[in-house]
Amino acid sequence: MAEHVLITGGAGFIGTRLARRLHDAGHRVTVLDSLLPQVHGENPVADSPLVRSLDGVAKLVVGSVTSPDHIADAAAGATVIVHLAAETGTGQSMYEIDRYVEANVGGTAKLLDYLANTVHSVRRVVVASSRSIYGEGAYIKETGEVVYPPHRSDHDLRAGDFDVHLPGHAGTITMVPTTEAATLHPSSVYGITKQMQESLIMTVAPTLGIEPVSLRYQNVYGPGQSLKNPYTGILSIFSTLIRQGKPINIFEDGLESRDFVYVDDVVEATFLATTEPAAAGEIFNVGSGVATTVLEVVEALFNAYGASVPTSISGNYRLGDIRHNVADITRLGQVLGFTPATPFRDGVLRFANWVLSEPVEDDAYDKSLREMADRNLLRGT
Repeated sequence: MAEHVLITGGAGFIGTRLARRLHDAGHRVTVLDSLLPQVHGENPVADSPLVRSLDGVAKLVVGSVTSPDHIADAAAGATVIVHLAAETGTGQSMYEIDRYVEANVGGTAKLLDYLANTVHSVRRVVVASSRSIYGEGAYIKETGEVVYPPHRSDHDLRAGDFDVHLPGHAGTITMVPTTEAATLHPSSVYGITKQMQESLIMTVAPTLGIEPVSLRYQNVYGPGQSLKNPYTGILSIFSTLIRQGKPINIFEDGLESRDFVYVDDVVEATFLATTEPAAAGEIFNVGSGVATTVLEVVEALFNAYGASVPTSISGNYRLGDIRHNVADITRLGQVLGFTPATPFRDGVLRFANWVLSEPVEDDAYDKSLREMADRNLLRGT
C-alpha cells in the first residue's frame, strides 16, 4: 500500500536519503524542517545540496516541529510520520538545555497534541531515538551476570581512570552489546530528551489508535553529514582538521568506543520500520553491532585520505560522555530481517571520497571546545 509519509527533520542527511528511498518505492513524501544554519548554512534553500536533493522527491515545508501551525500544514493527509526532528549534540546539550528540551521534548509533545486533537489519517509514528538513552549500556561480571553501571565520576576521570566501575564490585567488568531490554540511564541532557521523546511516542500513540515504532540509532555517519556542525560527528570533525592540516586532540586515552553505522544502513532499517506491518509497537537498536575505538577512527581516516596530521592523546574529557556502547541488533534481524551491509572501513572510504568533493569548511570546533571549557564541562587530567 502506498503511504503518504511525513518526515520531520527530513532535510538532514538521514531524512533526505529516506525521502528518496520512500519516493522510489512509490510513496508520497512531505518533509518538515526548520533548516537550521548550524546544520545547513546561512542560505540553505539555495546552497544546501541536501535541500536541493528533495526537488521532485518530496514536498518541503520550512517550519519547526515546535509550531502547531507548521505541524498541521505538513501533516495534512499523512498516513505515517517519521519523527527525526531533534537538536543533536551531547556536549552542547549540557549548556543549551532549554533549547534541547524545547525542540526534542516540546516538539514531540506538540506533534502528539496535534494527533490527539485533530482529525487525521496517521496510523503509524516512527521515532528516531538514540543509543544515548542507555548511558554506559551493558557490562558483564566474571560470573556472567549482566549489569548496568552508573556514570563515571569526575574524581576517577580527573585521575586518568577512564574505565567504567561497578560500585561494591572488586573485580573487572567487560562491555557487551546492549539489548533493547537494557536499563535506561542517560548521562546527558540530549540523552534525557531522547528518552522522553521515545517514552511519549510509545506511551501516547497506542491510546490514539496509532502504531508506535522506536529506532535507537547508534552513531550514524556517511556522505551528506554536516561538515559545518562542530557539536556532533567525530568523523566530520576529524575530517575537517585533517584537510586543514590541523592537529587532532584525542580525548581520554583514545580507547573509548562507539558503534558507527553507515547512513544507508540506517535508511534501510528506517524504511522497513515505516512500511513493514511487523514493526508495529516495536523498539529496535539500529547499529552495526561492532565497537570501534576513537584511535581506530583516526587510523581509518588517515588511510582513507592518504594523509595524516599530528595527534595527541590529551586525557581531556567531557562531562556527560560515555566510555563504550555497542548495540545488540539481533531483534532488528529477527523481526524485520535486516542486517547492516556496510563495514566501517568501507563506509569511511565512501564518506572520505564525498568529503573530498566538498569545500573545506571553516573550523568551528575550537569554538565549541571553548564553550564547554568556559562552563567547566570540558576538563583535563
